Amino acid sequence: MKLDPSFLDELRNRISLSQVAGRKVLWDNRKSVPSKGDMWAPCPFHQEKTASFHVDDRKGFYYCFGCHEKGDAISFVRKTENVEFMEAIEILAREAGMPLPERDPQAAKKAEKRASLTDLMEEAVKFFSLCLRGGAGRDASEYLDRRGLDQAARERWNLGFAPDAWQGLWDHLIGKGAKPDEIMACGLAKPSQKGGKPYDVFRNRIMFPIRDTRGRCIAFGGRAMDPNDNAKYLNSPETQLFDKGRTLYNHGPAREAVGKGQPLIVAEGYMDVIALSEAGFTGAVAPLGTAVTETQLDMLWRISPEPLVALDGDKAGLRAARKVMDLALPKLSVGRSVRFVLMPEGQDPDELLKSKGRSGMEAQLSAALPLVELLWQRETEGRSFDSPDRRAALDRALRDATRQIPDEGLRYHYDQALKEKTRELFRPARKGSGGYSRDFQRGKGNFARNRFAPVTPLASTKASLLAGQRPEATEHLREGVILASLLVTPAVAEDYETDLLRMQCLDPLHAQLRDLILANAASGLGDLAERVSAALGPEALDELLSRTHVALCPPVRHPGDEEQARMTLSEEFAKLQSARALRDEIDEATQDMEHVEDEAITWRLGDAARTSENALRGLQEDRAEYDIGENGAPINRDERSALDALMQTIRFDKPRRNR
Repeated sequence: MKLDPSFLDELRNRISLSQVAGRKVLWDNRKSVPSKGDMWAPCPFHQEKTASFHVDDRKGFYYCFGCHEKGDAISFVRKTENVEFMEAIEILAREAGMPLPERDPQAAKKAEKRASLTDLMEEAVKFFSLCLRGGAGRDASEYLDRRGLDQAARERWNLGFAPDAWQGLWDHLIGKGAKPDEIMACGLAKPSQKGGKPYDVFRNRIMFPIRDTRGRCIAFGGRAMDPNDNAKYLNSPETQLFDKGRTLYNHGPAREAVGKGQPLIVAEGYMDVIALSEAGFTGAVAPLGTAVTETQLDMLWRISPEPLVALDGDKAGLRAARKVMDLALPKLSVGRSVRFVLMPEGQDPDELLKSKGRSGMEAQLSAALPLVELLWQRETEGRSFDSPDRRAALDRALRDATRQIPDEGLRYHYDQALKEKTRELFRPARKGSGGYSRDFQRGKGNFARNRFAPVTPLASTKASLLAGQRPEATEHLREGVILASLLVTPAVAEDYETDLLRMQCLDPLHAQLRDLILANAASGLGDLAERVSAALGPEALDELLSRTHVALCPPVRHPGDEEQARMTLSEEFAKLQSARALRDEIDEATQDMEHVEDEAITWRLGDAARTSENALRGLQEDRAEYDIGENGAPINRDERSALDALMQTIRFDKPRRNR
């Protein structure tokens, strides 16, 4: 069966080589840079200990510097699964959710026809380019001059002009020997409703060629020169070559630029992409006349794990950004998100570059909002939350949004971030020396808060148990015990993955250790401590394990004892979570008591305190079994058995001395 090259191109665009290869190799975290699609691992094709197998995820190719194996996802599956070409295609097509094309004996003819259509499109590119340089394109040239595009830029982008004639392109292509049905199949002409010759789709428009990832022209976009034209921008109709929901303007060059370190910027139109690229932001792309589709979002993530969506600074641009957010929420995962660059009011990227230059655009990109910020802005901007009903509605809207996130750990962190923002929003502002104000600022989504004046603590306060205990210090100790226990007994790490994801570390070193454990332990690696030591340096691991409270904990004293590690980890996680839950409950109750005095608040605090006390005490209860001695004293059964066994081994070989 001969496959259409377009099907193979689409298959390669949809799949991620790093995901395909990741089922067969263990990535070297020291050398790999997932954000750039630059992955390294020991080669699956020959025995080695070093990571010489390289995957360039953006280009879709692998190469081993040891055995010199190379290829794409199809060849990787063929070699590692020991299957034929069509079996490899079927495996990858199932993974990409693509149906296989029907077995068609005319496939070769279809491929030839597609090639002839792309040749015809290139002929149209040349025709439009000639028209732009001729007398008919004088007004279009002056317009491009005003937009700051010189002759060199026009040639780089193959810009052209469709003359204001009904059959200008048609007559030119027919004169070159093109067949009428092929011109129609390319979407360059439409049949006449009056029985005459077909007429050109594009007339009196500046022309932008749209190319696929292999650089072949598959469609056109045209900007009207007549301000009264019904359509300011017009794209080619969908054809055998062109599917606008699966195409990005400037896709191929942008993918290459992002691979070299450029940010991936999603703009709204052709001129924005060209302006960004000419200013040095060469990783710019644009959807084609529609909102970003689900397929296009997957294509963007194949290029970069966190594309920057830079849309016009008006209501329409903000609506488009929010549509992207809603599209992305059900598809988010760790290492795959979106950030939003909100242009100044009334400006698009092209206009911003003209007014503030490259530095102005860099400032906007640096201030890009994460998705959680745009979500918060949408649910709070311009609204008042001066009643329990409105606050409950906000909570419901935020929960409904984050519930769509499929990854449990990521969803938890989104919920935590939004919970903090909600607390900040509802926190009252101090009003002079008395009372509190609940005056919301409409349109800003938060309160105007005044700083409390510093208060000198009393001597009794300084000496109090509350001041001396420092809960944060205790939590820091527990974090160290948890991380050390996992490092010396990595076999149990996967069982505590959810607890680790929820553990908000107070110490940056603890956070790094937690992330490394999560990244490595689930892969079934052997010596986790060695890998962590290699990533952070041996001094970091030595510093943790040498702490007194860590060195004395049972798992560190008995490394590899899974039962001991599980007992310690369950106990420490429970204590840590209960302590932090109690602190959060106290914070919330303190805020509530500023407005209402209710027995329910007292009950809440008491219940939280009891829960914390049970966590601190319950897991430490003595689990030993006891017998009651003749004198009524309890005797540890295990200790008594050990003593009896010892006494049986004692032999009284020497006779007693006479006294």
